[in-house]
Amino acid sequence: MDLTRPLFIFEMANNHMGDVGHGIRIVREFHEVARDFPQFRFSIKLQHRDATFFHPDFTGRMDLKYIKRFQETKLDREDFKRLKDSIQEHGFVSMCTPWDEPSVDLMAELGFDIIKIATCSFTDCPLLERAVKSKKPLIASTAAASLADIDAVVAFFSHRNLSFAIMHCVGEYPCAREHLELNQISFLQKRYAGIPVGFSTHEAPDMLESIPIAIGLGVALFEKHVAVPTDQYAVNAYSATPAQARRWLEVASDSYAMCGVKDRRREIFEREIIDIEPLFRGVYAAKPLKKGQQISADDLFCAMPNVPGQLVSRQLSKYIEFHALQDFEKNEPLMMGALLVKDLRARVKEICHRLRTILKSHQIALPSNVEIEISHHYGIDRFEEFGAILIHVINRVYSKILVVMLPGQAYPRHHHNEKDETYHLLHGDLAVESDGVESRLIAGDVLSIGRGSPHSFRTEGGAVIEEVATTYIHGDSVYEDSAIGSNASRKTHLKFWPDWLKD
Repeated sequence: MDLTRPLFIFEMANNHMGDVGHGIRIVREFHEVARDFPQFRFSIKLQHRDATFFHPDFTGRMDLKYIKRFQETKLDREDFKRLKDSIQEHGFVSMCTPWDEPSVDLMAELGFDIIKIATCSFTDCPLLERAVKSKKPLIASTAAASLADIDAVVAFFSHRNLSFAIMHCVGEYPCAREHLELNQISFLQKRYAGIPVGFSTHEAPDMLESIPIAIGLGVALFEKHVAVPTDQYAVNAYSATPAQARRWLEVASDSYAMCGVKDRRREIFEREIIDIEPLFRGVYAAKPLKKGQQISADDLFCAMPNVPGQLVSRQLSKYIEFHALQDFEKNEPLMMGALLVKDLRARVKEICHRLRTILKSHQIALPSNVEIEISHHYGIDRFEEFGAILIHVINRVYSKILVVMLPGQAYPRHHHNEKDETYHLLHGDLAVESDGVESRLIAGDVLSIGRGSPHSFRTEGGAVIEEVATTYIHGDSVYEDSAIGSNASRKTHLKFWPDWLKD
């Protein structure tokens, strides 16, 4: 269900009082309210009961509250259609709650946009079966439903590939403040990930505190009972007048503005940079520095205050190299204009982009939050010659690593004191030299290498290798070239996030 713009449902229910003229007046007056909030979408919802909804022996029983209420406010088919047409003519999404199977058929015949399943019908299997056959989007309220019932209904809708949402609500009219149970929204969102969870409100219409809480929890689908008071028709304790609904929407609008963007990092405001910038520590020379010298961590210190144009501590990174373009005295601020800056982050980003392309092209899915290790044994500038990308999937008594190599890469000769490993080549080609014997692998081949055996490997066209091994131990790789072992910067460690592979 598309909720890129929040959808507010005005539930007319029986508040048209069986008077089509009064119902159309409700539509008009709430249209005047809705037009002032173009950032939202709006629906007016009706309810319908067929004559077969009532047992023939109880038809006309005015001593039974709900039978009396429903029969006194019933519209005939022509007036019901007039009211539905007025809803759509005023730009509202049309929605209706059918209480029986013939009413579902009428919803489809009249072209309602959405079918709403009432709380009392949430587990009404015959009604649900008829509703799903309509192929209309469905919204279902969960008040008084057990967790097992909600699981079952969500599964029922999901298996039929329907567009649907569920609503948290409490079936108390009006709902007491202490019974709102707004944390249920988060519970339902977590349990039914990917399914929209809305909030159907039954509290007194002047109680506004619930909506900013719900919006803060990520709700974009709301329902509220509405009515228009006249000399002839009163308003019940849980239905909002146009003025009350306007105030409700004003609070909603303010709440969305305060919550800001979601599903991405927010924009950084210029004012906050201005306010925070004086608090950054400046970078100073810890000793005299000579022009042309590469500056290491031992050559500097960080302290307040900073001066305009000075290198500050937040700009220091293992991915950035600084070279002095002039001599610096001890305790002198390192000014950006007097430094040559070599930013390696763009290089790391480029390698990650190439990795992403390889994984997507071979349809390799990764679990959430795995460690990615870029091995560049002779420096990142020579990564295309020597290196590989290691994706650490599992590390227990056994381990699994995906090794990705670019075309033309080689992995230097080394051995492991503890690890016993097996290579399964998934894609590409691989030439493995072990104990003086070279094996050429193609996709599908498997090769095992015992602990202590020196080995190296290379690829011509690129490779994706599944390495299954005993426990991975940091520092267990012993390289034949001692220059690699003494290079503390030969690895770049990254964290994989699930959305990295998404388009």
